[in-house]
Parts: sequence; structure tokens; C-alpha cells
Amino acid sequence: MTTNLVRCDCPPCTCSIEEATAAMYGNKLFCSEACATAHINQEPSNSAEHTECSCGC
Repeated sequence: MTTNLVRCDCPPCTCSIEEATAAMYGNKLFCSEACATAHINQEPSNSAEHTECSCGC
């Protein structure tokens, strides 16, 4: 089985995520619910594997 990695659609985010496990909103894919909702409460993502992200993940 192959893994299809895509880049998170949160503009400042640098995360690459598996398409199958991404948080999808509309036609966009995000690494977390926090990125998908634009970090409205300044919350980090809930994924420990995305520690290099410039948006706080």
C-alpha cells in the first residue's frame, strides 16, 4: 500500500500529511482541526508528529 502525502492547506503551515488521515474542509486538506479552523483560539494541532510547523503544530 502506498502513502499519498499532501501539504496542509493552512497558509503558514509546512506539514505534509497523509491524504487519508487529513482533516478535510470543503476541498482543502489540513493536518489538524486547529489548522482547518485557522487556529482561532491559538491552539496547536493535535498531532505530535508535526513539530516543525510554523503555524504552531
